[in-house]
Parts: sequence; structure tokens; C-alpha cells
Amino acid sequence: MTTYKHPHGHVFYRKMSHARPKISHGEGIYLFDEDGKRYLDGSGGPLVVNVGHGRSEIVAAMSEQAQKAAYVHAIMFTNEPTEQLSSELAELVPIPNSRFFYLSSGSEMVEGAIKLARQIQQARGENGRSTIISRHQSYHGMTLGALGVSGRPGLRAPYQAMFLDMPHIDPPNSYRDPISGEEAAERLEEAILDTGVENTAAFLAEPISGAGLGAIVPPDDYWPAIRAICDKYGVLLIADEVLVGMGRTGKWWGIDHWQVRPDIMVTSKGLAGGYFPLGFVAAKTEDVELIRQKLGDWNHGGTFSHHPVGCAAALATLHIMQQEKLVENSATLGQKLGQMLQAALGSHPNVGDIRGRGLFWAVEFVQDKASKTPFPVSQHLAWDIWQQAFAKGLIVYYSQGCADGKNGDLIMLGPPLIVNEANLAEMVAILTEAVYEALPVR
Repeated sequence: MTTYKHPHGHVFYRKMSHARPKISHGEGIYLFDEDGKRYLDGSGGPLVVNVGHGRSEIVAAMSEQAQKAAYVHAIMFTNEPTEQLSSELAELVPIPNSRFFYLSSGSEMVEGAIKLARQIQQARGENGRSTIISRHQSYHGMTLGALGVSGRPGLRAPYQAMFLDMPHIDPPNSYRDPISGEEAAERLEEAILDTGVENTAAFLAEPISGAGLGAIVPPDDYWPAIRAICDKYGVLLIADEVLVGMGRTGKWWGIDHWQVRPDIMVTSKGLAGGYFPLGFVAAKTEDVELIRQKLGDWNHGGTFSHHPVGCAAALATLHIMQQEKLVENSATLGQKLGQMLQAALGSHPNVGDIRGRGLFWAVEFVQDKASKTPFPVSQHLAWDIWQQAFAKGLIVYYSQGCADGKNGDLIMLGPPLIVNEANLAEMVAILTEAVYEALPVR
């Protein structure tokens, strides 16, 4: 098989030691390399491809808009896909009478959200409120502002001197820290009081934890308690739905599992299904209008904001999800995936926890189930399992640091929402082989 590895050619690869097959094409839940090998996309690319590969409807929508007008500057013009997408999303997001600002990556969306929170507080006359509280072991992006609110030490360390570090609280982790949601939420109240109510602009968190903790679902009383604390102290609640939004967890948005309404919401990965880099910041009309009245404009932007081709791709993706009932499929098959993982891996002596919601699951590995002691980071266990699975034709997502920010190995699954039960069985069977090869039971 032909593979491409640093220092081959002129491409600057992020992970330089991994030899890459060249992909020829994708179809449904599968990718095919130039030598004909098939890969089951068990992590959606990671967690991006929700409607599958090779959807001609999306390509046609993008082509049609590109022929009409591929790019217009959002300060000067609007365009039909952006207007229509916003109208349809307003019916789906948990923010009533919402407004949408479109940029590209999740990092950009988080940067936008924390700037928006700051300007909303300024428009309210709360000029001292500039601090964003977030959680340890969270991930919110790689730009400097997003790193300041992210909680993954390994990603932050090289740039620590370059960004403003924001306060972090411990997240709810029912596997390693089995306390009630209200007790976990009290950490936010303590952080607000320590920071100073007059200094705190917003609290930012993933409704269901992403790669840092691996699909940790908080207790049911956590998010209602967080909402109440934010309301008590005039703190804005920002839901980071970049990873768990667009049906990934069996509802349109992760926060919908608790019927909690955030003040600001961001998403990106699944919005255009991977066919175009696009995300949004959603906010209340009343807050957007307050900025207009008090400050004139939102002091933020981007050359490729409100991109007509991107919004056309997102609109086509949205329609596929609605027509094919993919959110419902995520909920139904997600339960089956959890059952399959438990049956196949639950008895393995090094599988500490299997958790998730919808088509978003994680398997955490430990040296000992009773003590929950993680494997040392130097062993690179998750990467080893990932390589075993990849060689067998399964793409999964791996992560380290879930136990203490450094140690702790995860494999995560998040296949396209078009999967069926047979696809899931194939995926679990290959993953099980990979786990037992990396961690043989003696």
C-alpha cells in the first residue's frame, strides 16, 4: 500500500509519525484508499461526518450556489442560503428568537462566543465582567483565546505564556468523582464568588464532555443547577455544542437532554456534514439588539463569515437529517451501540468504563478496575489501540488525559448518523479485536 509520511513531499502534516494512505473516495460510512482498502468511519472524521460520505445532494447545493455567487462579503451583502439556514435553525436551537453568526472552525466559534459574552456584559453596563469560567479537562479550540478557556494541559502547555489563563472548575465525572450534579455545580458558584461577581462574564462548558473526558454524561440535576447559578449572578451560560450538536447524542443539541436554555450556543463540526468548514454562534435577539443600541456593532468578524456556499452545504445537510430522521436514528441505535460495547468489552479486565449518549460513546481503559488506576501516558495505549483498529480498517478517535489531565486512555466512537445495526456490529467487532490484541487477557 502506498502511504505518505513526513518528510514526503511538501505537505506539513500535524502528526508527523503516522503514515497516511491516500483516500480515493468515500461512500456512506466508508472511505476507500487508492489501493482499494476500505475503512469504516467509526468516528465521523472525527465526529464531523454525520450524513455520510459522497452525498450528491450536498455537492449539488454547493455547486448551484457557487455558480450563482461563490463569495460575497458579509458586511456588504446577505445571501439566500444564509437567510434560509438561519430561519430554519431558529426553529431547532434552544435559544428562543435566536440570531446566528457564521464562521468556520469550532475554535473560531468559541473565540466569537467569549467575545460576544464580553460585549453583551458591556452593553448591559457591566464593564468589569470579562472573565470566562470553564472546566478542567475541557477542549474548546486551538486559538489563543480558546486555549485560555480550554482545560487540557498538554494542548495549552507550549503556549501558556501567550494567552490569558481563565479560571477552571472540576467537571462532573460520574466514573471517577461520583457526586451529585448539584454538588458539582456548586463549584461554579464558588468560582464566581472567588473571581468576583462583578468580574465574571460567562460560564462555558460542553453539555456532554468531549475528547478531554470522553463522553461523560453529567447527572441529570447538573445543568438545571448550573442554569440557576448563572441566573442568580447575572452570568451568561455558553453551551459548546461544537462536538455534541447536530444530532450526535440523540437530540439536536446535547443541552436538550436537560431542557436547559443557554444564553449563547456554538456548534461547528456537523453543521455542514464535513462538506464545508462552517459553524455558528447563536444568541438571543434581545442581546444582539442591546449591543446594536449601546455599542453600535459587535466588534468581531471574519473574511469568510456567512459564506453562501458553506450555508448552502449546511442547509442541504440539515434537510437530509430531517428527511432521513437521523437524530432519531442516533437515539435508537445509540442505545444498541452501548449494549454491543458492553457485551463485547464490558468483561475485559482493563476496560474501566463504557459510557455515552446517542451515537457518541467512549471506552476508558485502566490497569485495574477496582482502583481505576490509569495506564501511564508513556505507554501510549490509546494510540496503540487506534493503530490496531486502523490496520484492520476501522477509524476510531483516541485520547489521553481523561484520568488526571495527563494519564488516562480513551477510545471514542462517533460514526455517521446514517449507520444501521449491521454497521455497528462490524464496528464493535473490529474494535474488540484491536483491544484484545493491544491488551491480551492472560
